[in-house]
Amino acid sequence: MQRELGFTDEVIGLGAGIFFLGYFLLEIPGTLIVERWSARIWLGRIMITWGIVATSMGFIQTPQQFYWLRFALGAAEAGFFPGIIVYLSHWYCYKDRSRAKSLFLIAQPLAQVLGLPLSRVIMEHANWGGLAGWRWVFILEGIPSIVLGLITLFYLTDWPRQAKWLPEDQKQWLTEELEQERAAKEAAGRAGVWSAFRQPQIYLLVAIYFFVVAGNQSLIFFLPSITDAMSSMTVTTRTLVTMLPYICGFFGILANGYLSGRTTERRWHVAAPILIAAAALAGAVTAEGYLVFVVLFFCVAGFAAQAYLPPFWTLPTALLTKSGAAVAIGLINAVGNLGGLFGPYVFGYLKTATGNFASGLWFLVGCLLIAGALATRIRLIKEHGQR
Repeated sequence: MQRELGFTDEVIGLGAGIFFLGYFLLEIPGTLIVERWSARIWLGRIMITWGIVATSMGFIQTPQQFYWLRFALGAAEAGFFPGIIVYLSHWYCYKDRSRAKSLFLIAQPLAQVLGLPLSRVIMEHANWGGLAGWRWVFILEGIPSIVLGLITLFYLTDWPRQAKWLPEDQKQWLTEELEQERAAKEAAGRAGVWSAFRQPQIYLLVAIYFFVVAGNQSLIFFLPSITDAMSSMTVTTRTLVTMLPYICGFFGILANGYLSGRTTERRWHVAAPILIAAAALAGAVTAEGYLVFVVLFFCVAGFAAQAYLPPFWTLPTALLTKSGAAVAIGLINAVGNLGGLFGPYVFGYLKTATGNFASGLWFLVGCLLIAGALATRIRLIKEHGQR
């Protein structure tokens, strides 16, 4: 796409980031809709519209079209991730949420592991109708989201009490357990919309998420370009190297989610993976010229970079419930994800200005170090409010 359309790294970086402007505007309303109305309808709608916009990306010609469709893609997706986090809190008790969320979150590295070679095959073999292979990547990979969105509208169950497939005694037990948790937080005044804005810990989580997204989004978006610069390797080897950090990330999310769920400890299960990712990226920069070590450090960074997510996303629902939790999750995801605009743009600018990736990678290291340091200030808050 860059070669055919003449897009610079700065254009790509801005396009990567502008996604989060559209995402930001509709994030909190979308999350509240999941809490107050229907996860089934809203998540299905998101997947269908996202698929349509993603497919449209296959027809862009100019940077302006690229920017507008990236903005629309963010607006279409707004509410999906936080909506899932809220939705899982409708089904899982506090002690089980970290492990449950880890099973959802492994979809991210798994999608990269499967998507990268699939995209490579499409780019190399699909040149139908006079359209380049990269265009068919967008067109073909947007369609499954539309199909799954339609399936979601018919088959997703909003609440345990509506689950026809769940035995009556289990349905009643789960509903009562979740209601007890919600009642305890409501009694403490942590259920209303405005309660999210009165919790200092929520603003801390926003800051942590901003800096970790700035670091991770830049890495995700530019890793293929970084490996393409390793000209001594074959195309197949470079593709494999690009996949390795995501394979490691798959296991990192599962391992940290399991350990956090087993111990119910949150602070260090958030802070430690972020700091390890920062150290691994620093190692990758300093090991430039030693290809084996660069790849090894990227694998460690991949293992740690998203491992913080399962325990991190249990924190808002430990602090708040109902609309308060929905707003908090939407706020953290919306404002924090502006790091996805900040990070890739600065990374792309530094790459264009210096002609190499080192300065951009040091910027990522700094973002992750700030996020990790802030995460050490998380206060452990158990389900019923005891510190």
